[in-house]
Amino acid sequence: MTRPRVMGIVNVTPDSFSDGGRLATVEAAVAHGLRLVEQGADILDVGGESTRPGAEPVGREDELARVLPVIAGLRAQWDGPISIDTIKPAVAREAVAAGATMWNDVSALGAYAESPAVAAELRCDIVLMHMQGEPRTMQTDPRYGDVVAEVRDALVQRATAATAAGVARDRIWLDPGIGFGKTLGHNLALTANLSALVETGFPILFGASRKRMIQAIDASATGPLDRLGGSLVLALEAIRRGAAIIRVHDVRETVQALKVHGAIAQQGDAGG
Repeated sequence: MTRPRVMGIVNVTPDSFSDGGRLATVEAAVAHGLRLVEQGADILDVGGESTRPGAEPVGREDELARVLPVIAGLRAQWDGPISIDTIKPAVAREAVAAGATMWNDVSALGAYAESPAVAAELRCDIVLMHMQGEPRTMQTDPRYGDVVAEVRDALVQRATAATAAGVARDRIWLDPGIGFGKTLGHNLALTANLSALVETGFPILFGASRKRMIQAIDASATGPLDRLGGSLVLALEAIRRGAAIIRVHDVRETVQALKVHGAIAQQGDAGG
């Protein structure tokens, strides 16, 4: 079995739900990214606009000023995959020119009419994430009839739109969008039934690191830093159900959990 890859989060936003403002300078953000690589991150995801519930939009120039120096700084010292976390095709284009190799779009290339064409032009990997609504309103009253089927079908539709625009099918990743326009019940159903997305044939990225759903289960996890245990369980359960990339804040701990999980699976496959 191919080892799942770990995507380390590098937020360069003042208002991210978990670590907003902590990486206030380019130097701090680059150092943090390189530290995540040392801890075992396979991919770095750089974002300059918060998508937490209630977040306000960020202008293109402000977002570019946040992410481009960080991507360039990382690329100067590391040759591994770098993802740009943005909904803006103009930001994605400049980020790829600066060294990014993946576009992680929480709007699944739906925020701008030109996004699918730009994705095809860039010829990089594309993550299509499901979100009901927009960050400012997505958690107001999310509703589904069958959340698993609706998220799967919506993502397949976005993947079809991307390939119709010229994006190579083998460049597309799907992300169920845990916490993006979903209740606790929706998030748990999507995690438990992740195989429904795997069966589409697209590789799956899963991100539930430090999310509020953990607090909804364990009221003592009042802050993001209190949610490591829940984050690790969610990561391992997603991997068990077929996720290929896990997007996390706590890289060292996640890598260790994956090593132990893999060793157990290998022993089981060997028959003891």
